[in-house]
Amino acid sequence: MIELTILGCHSATPRENKHTSSQLIEVAGNLFLIDCGEGTQMQLRKSKAKFSRIKHIFISHLHGDHFYGLIGLISTFRLLGRTTDLHIYGPVGIKESITLQLKLANSWTNYSLYFHELSSTESELIYEDEGVTVSTIPLDHRVYTNGFLFTTKSKMRKINTQAIEGLELEHFHFKQLQQGQSIELSKGELIENEKLTFSPDPPKQYAYCSDTAYNEKIIPLIKGVDLLYHEATFLESHSDLAAKTKHSTALQAAKIAQAAQVKKLVLGHYSNRYDDKAAFIDEASRIFEMVFLAEDLKTFSI
Repeated sequence: MIELTILGCHSATPRENKHTSSQLIEVAGNLFLIDCGEGTQMQLRKSKAKFSRIKHIFISHLHGDHFYGLIGLISTFRLLGRTTDLHIYGPVGIKESITLQLKLANSWTNYSLYFHELSSTESELIYEDEGVTVSTIPLDHRVYTNGFLFTTKSKMRKINTQAIEGLELEHFHFKQLQQGQSIELSKGELIENEKLTFSPDPPKQYAYCSDTAYNEKIIPLIKGVDLLYHEATFLESHSDLAAKTKHSTALQAAKIAQAAQVKKLVLGHYSNRYDDKAAFIDEASRIFEMVFLAEDLKTFSI
């Protein structure tokens, strides 16, 4: 299961109750932070997130509304006495930006900072553990930008409780069955795994597509994902601004979702020029039915 919490979903300048881009992902017992606009740590507090559980932060690009909150969060971690390592994934230049600020403030962390700088224009695997992988989704923006694809790993097979009734199973048999092995009973009888178990749940996928122009190249990378967050800074009435600034409209985001056959679409990164967000739903739902609006502190579960 993946749980997504929207910490901020507005573009450009933060305003009261309109926070810039940041998201919290909980998967396989771990917390991951995606982007870190101004005020992110305040939103983290509102969400009741435990700061010490955040060990990996993914930054899509080096525009202020996506990472100007990072140095503040890093400093707060230090003030809270953090000792756990922190890994930061982002474009080349992010290490220089953060370390320069720490140097000038003479505020070096008392925990280790590891920077994983990205420069590839092809999708690449950048993180993996026992429960999840994270790959980049190269995007088309005014500066080097990546989205991120989270994919859970299939785990243990499920034991068919009806099928094992009457069998004298030892404790180790259950582990063998969950791991996909066939088992041998005490009398020497061999039973194939498939007769006693169900297949594990299929992997769950969440795709975060940060600032980008309409870009059909990402469609194969996000094909069939359970949940797609795609920026929709503008409505079609301002498509000229979208093209000029390399952002997307709600309709364009819906076209990507439709072509990629995703299950659900979440729109976000709205321009502050729009007061009525319902217009984004109206526009996108013309061609894609399962569309939702991101809202600060709203959660989505996969």
